[in-house]
Amino acid sequence: MAIMAEKRDYYEILGVKKNASKDEIKKAYRKLAMQYHPDRNQGNPQAEEKFKEATEAYEILSDPDKRRNYDQFGHAGVNASGFGGANFGGAAFRDFQDIFGDFNDIFDHFFGGAGGRSRRSRSRVQRGDDLRYDMEISLLEAYDGIDKQIEVPRQTLCDNCSGSGCAPGYSPETCTQCGGVGQVSMSQGFFSISRPCNRCGGTGQSIKHPCVQCHGSGRVMTRRKVNIKIPRGTMTGLKLKVQGEGEPGYHGGPPGDLYIVLSVAPHPIFQRDGDDVLCEIPISFTQAALGAEIPVPTLNGKVNMKVPAGTQTGKAFRLSGKGMPNLRGYGQGDQLVRVMVETPTRLTTRQRELLEEFAQISGENSHPQSKSFLDKVKEVFGG
Repeated sequence: MAIMAEKRDYYEILGVKKNASKDEIKKAYRKLAMQYHPDRNQGNPQAEEKFKEATEAYEILSDPDKRRNYDQFGHAGVNASGFGGANFGGAAFRDFQDIFGDFNDIFDHFFGGAGGRSRRSRSRVQRGDDLRYDMEISLLEAYDGIDKQIEVPRQTLCDNCSGSGCAPGYSPETCTQCGGVGQVSMSQGFFSISRPCNRCGGTGQSIKHPCVQCHGSGRVMTRRKVNIKIPRGTMTGLKLKVQGEGEPGYHGGPPGDLYIVLSVAPHPIFQRDGDDVLCEIPISFTQAALGAEIPVPTLNGKVNMKVPAGTQTGKAFRLSGKGMPNLRGYGQGDQLVRVMVETPTRLTTRQRELLEEFAQISGENSHPQSKSFLDKVKEVFGG
C-alpha cells in the first residue's frame, strides 16, 4: 500500500484535467512520449522513467473500463503495481501507429527523417523522384499554344561507373555492420526497433573504392533538354506531366516524372477573365459624341469596331469570339472593349471658341453637372 500511495496521479502525469477527452489524452501522451523517448535521451534514466510513467498513464486513461475503475478506486482499481501494470501490448501499443502517424513518422521523429531511407532499404528497387519546373509564358503564347524546349537540371547515372558508385574494376561490398540487410536493430527499455544502417545508409553495401567522377554516389548532375507542348488556352496553374523525365530510379527502378507548372504573365493591354479578355480603348470627345469606327487590337490582330453616337465613357462593347480559346476545346471566349472618353487638356484658341459656342447653343451654364446633381438631391430630400 505504501508503494501505491507514492504513485503519481495519472491525470497529473499527462497534464490533463479529469474530464479530458480521449483526443486530449492522446495528444498529451504523444507530446510526452516524443519528449522523453529513450532514443532521444540515451543514457538518461530519468527520461526513460518519465516515458514509462506517461505510457502507463496513457494505458489506463485511454481504456474506458480501466479509466472508469481508476476514477472510482484510484490505483488500486486498475491493479497497477509498478510499470508492470501498464502492458505495452495494450492500448499504448495498439494506438502507437495512430498516435505517431504511420510507422515511417516514428523514424522521422526519433531519427531525424530516416523514414524515407528505411523504405528504400527495405525495397531495393525504387522509383525515381518527381521533378517540378516552373515556367512563365506570355498571354499570346497561351492564346496560340506553343512548343518549347527547356533545360531541366537533374541527376543521371554516372557514365564512368554505370551507376555503381565504384571505380572501374571494383564492385560494391557487403556492409560489415548490417550484413547487407541495410537495417540495424536496437533495444531500448521495453521494446526494440530497427533503423537504417548508418554506415551504408540503408543500402546494405559499402564502397571502398569510390568513382572519382561521382564520388561514390553513382549519379552526376546534368542538364537535359526536354520538348514541351503547351496547349491553346493555357491558364495560370496548369500542370503538365512529362512521363519518365524525372530523377532516375534506384537499383534499376523506373524514373520519376517531370511536372511543368505554368503561369501566364500579365499583359500590358489585355486582362484575362477565364476565357474572356478585357481591354480599354481611349476615344476622343468628338468620336464619342458623333460616333466613329475605330481600330481595336485583339489577340489575333486588329479589327474595326463601331462606336455609336452619344457613347458615354466606361461603356463596354463585346467582340464575340475574340477572347481566349477554351482549354478543353469548347469554343472561344469574347473580348470586352471598354471605351474611355479623353478630355482634351490643351486647346487652341479656335477650339476653345468652338466649344464655347457649342456650350451656348446647348444652353449650358458654367457648372451643368453640378447643377444637375443638386437638382437630384432636392428631388430626393426635398427643399
